[in-house]
Order: sequence, then C-alpha cells, then structure tokens
Amino acid sequence: MPLSYTDYYEVLGVPRDADQDAIRRAYRKLAREYHPDLNSDSDAEERFKQLGEAYEVLSDADKRERYDRLGARWREAEREAPEESFEDFFAQQRFGDGRVEFGDGRVEFGGDLFEALFGARADRADGPLRGRDREALLELSLEDALAGGRRRLTLDGREVSVNFPAGVRDGQLIRLAGQGGEGRGGGPPGDLFLRVALKPHPRFRRRGDDDLDVDVPITPSQAALGTTVTVETPTGTARVRVPAGSSSGRRLRLRGRGLPQRGGGSGDLHAIVKIVVPKQLSDRERELYEQLAESPSLDPREA
Repeated sequence: MPLSYTDYYEVLGVPRDADQDAIRRAYRKLAREYHPDLNSDSDAEERFKQLGEAYEVLSDADKRERYDRLGARWREAEREAPEESFEDFFAQQRFGDGRVEFGDGRVEFGGDLFEALFGARADRADGPLRGRDREALLELSLEDALAGGRRRLTLDGREVSVNFPAGVRDGQLIRLAGQGGEGRGGGPPGDLFLRVALKPHPRFRRRGDDDLDVDVPITPSQAALGTTVTVETPTGTARVRVPAGSSSGRRLRLRGRGLPQRGGGSGDLHAIVKIVVPKQLSDRERELYEQLAESPSLDPREA
C-alpha cells in the first residue's frame, strides 16, 4: 500500500529553501486565516490542522531534514529509528519552559518525572498516554505587549485564560501547562503553547526584533532651517531636534525607546524625517515659494 504524502511546503506556500523566519511568517498568516473560530468554511478546521502539522515538521530542524531526505517515508523512518542513549534523549527533551534546573542534589523537571523522561515515547508502550502539546496564536497590539495583561481566548469551544508578562516579544511562546490535548487511558493532558504575534501598528513599524521606525512630518521650511518636534514613542513622547538641512528619509535615533530586548534593555526608536508640502497655498505663501524657486541654490538633481 503506497504511503500518503503531504507537501508541507505547498501547505504553507513557501519554497523548499525557505528559512525559519519565512516559514514562521507563512504559518502565522495562514493560521489566522483558517482558524476555525475566525473562518466558517467547512474545510477550515481541517486546513488549520494541516497547517499546524506542516509547521511542526518544518520548524524542527531534525524533522525537516528527515522529511526532505525521505519524503513520504519520513514518519516510518522516525518510528524505526534506533533508540537514543539516555544522554542523547535527555539533551534533546524540552521540560517545561525549556530549562532543566539542578538544585540541592535534585533534578527538577517542572512536571511528572515519568512524563518528562518517557512522554515522548508513550506511543510505543501500553498504558496511559500523555495528551499532545498544542500551539495557537496570541495576537497582541504593541501597547498590550509592552504593558502586559490578561486575555481570555476561545479555543476548540472552550475558554482559556492567559496572563502575559510586560515586554513579551513577537514569536515568544507562553506555556499553559495541562491545557493541551486530552490524555488517554488516564494519562495527563498535554500543554498549550501560545505563540505571540504582534499586530501591525498604525504609527510604528518594526525594524528587526528590537527597533522601531516612526515618521516625523515637517514642513519644507522646518527641514531647511531646523526645528524641534515632539515624537510619539511606545511609552510616551520625546522632544527631537531636527538639524537644519534635513532631507526626507533622514533617521534620528532615540536610544532605548524601542522594544524590550532579550536579557534586558530596549532597542532604539528611529524618527524618520518626512517633508510634507502643503496642498493649498495662500497668495503670500505662493509668492514666497516663487522667490525661493528663483534663488540660485543647489539643484537637488545635480547634487
């Protein structure tokens, strides 16, 4: 009997050489589009599950390598793979928030010892089976992500409450223990991982992980003569000096006014000069602009 094959790259709409950022962006976009709570199409739930399966494989370097190399036989090869040593399995397994803590002579797993060591192999043994871990999107505005707070989500017809910390980052995972798939045979439930996705902001544009851009509209005369303007930042306002002779696109950096960084501190906010020409001119303004047009100043096209 031939093995069924699903092209996970086609499911996510990415090329086979796509990097992890491209795969993550594609998954977030399509997961929002096909989430059963947001899409009433008859095939939305099945498509959503397929997207999750594709992301689970392509976002894991080892699974992706086997999938690329073996095609339809990759899962069979995974089942037939030789047992790892205890050290290899211990090194690869994720416990709780991704850390293994050693203290006062004990290993603390943040969960049941059997579940932590053998949960990944429960499908090979009789007895209770731990539920599957699940992942969902948590969309937040920039302001909410910076301030932290609490949200109630509806997932698969049930309500889930989540507290997210101030300064949560785009792409960060928030673990809700025991909120994943149901266990079988008396086994414990899996965990739910909420992946944070920052919504586009009407004023601020993200630059990399930590920096932000914001436009600063000024008049032609302010650009020529210099001025001081008030700039909005994610945490308030700041006064910025625009040097004389500034052209559109000039960047003025405000250190530490961007997004929180890993390990503490914040990125920068880049105020970008945007020269705005008035659509309507008074007679006096037109006269002054005509005088400027006749002055022997530098032609910008010949600069």
